[in-house]
Amino acid sequence: MANQFQANMPIYLQLVDQFKHRIISGELKVGSKLESVRDLAVQFEVNPNTMQRALAELERDGLVYSERTSGRYITKDKESINKMREKIAQEIIEQFIEKMTSLGFSIQETLELFQKKIEEGVSK
Repeated sequence: MANQFQANMPIYLQLVDQFKHRIISGELKVGSKLESVRDLAVQFEVNPNTMQRALAELERDGLVYSERTSGRYITKDKESINKMREKIAQEIIEQFIEKMTSLGFSIQETLELFQKKIEEGVSK
């Protein structure tokens, strides 16, 4: 899995963001076992210490937990995942509003453009 990391943000934080997205989107299933730190490091083409730091951050956020003898798992706490999902959505909305405001759009104009785009259908 070739990864394109951005130079303006630490790699471990970019990994945290990737894992969060995979968890809240359901790509990584609730309660599923993660591969070993070394295997994940190889997969993401990063140093094992970098991957360890990212996984430790995910543990602090409550999205991953460790079992001493069997490895790391995605949390079984669906409420925690939903809270993270909501938090990330709020951050995206705030960034969008800030960007639109910086372009000179009022909140009303932004809402109208947003509504128009939804009605047209969002293309991927």
